[in-house]
Amino acid sequence: MKRLIIDCCIREKESGTKLLLDNYLKDTSGDNHYLNLMKLDLKPLNINDLKYRDECLINKKNDKIFDLAKDFVTYDEIVIAAPYWDLSFPSLLKVYFEHISVVGITFTYQESIPIGLAKAERMIYLSTCGGKIQEHLGYLYTKKLMEMFGIKKSYNFYIDSLDLDLNKRNSLLDEGIKNIKLQMQQLGLI
Repeated sequence: MKRLIIDCCIREKESGTKLLLDNYLKDTSGDNHYLNLMKLDLKPLNINDLKYRDECLINKKNDKIFDLAKDFVTYDEIVIAAPYWDLSFPSLLKVYFEHISVVGITFTYQESIPIGLAKAERMIYLSTCGGKIQEHLGYLYTKKLMEMFGIKKSYNFYIDSLDLDLNKRNSLLDEGIKNIKLQMQQLGLI
């Protein structure tokens, strides 16, 4: 299986989400391509970027502005690791999504309805949260975006309440990782 790992764990070494991702990767095999968003020079698209991208699309010009999108559509599985921040995820992940949402590469239109062009069969979304997650808006948004790209199956795994009692943080992480591993085994994901 060819897998794209999208790491948006801003705190990196202190990140519970990174620990969750690392444990998931221990239990999987295949060809993993690791994309650390903190190491990319991603910036929000401005009006000039959009005009340039549109010109390239119209003129069918191959340009590096499409590299992330072209890469994204080649994988069998997409794994996204992003902490739960402000009811969603870090803004860097949204910037990445802006860069890969390209008509003619990740999706197209058929009678004004978006049709996905991605090869992946599934997306796995991993996150942790200091408080209690009521509704994971970041996952819901990402799931809908993946559907637009043609990825029909999405799975959300998270551990929350990690900062409510810092003395219990490590035990909550360990217990959460074990529970998630069991869920993934039952679903046939690992």
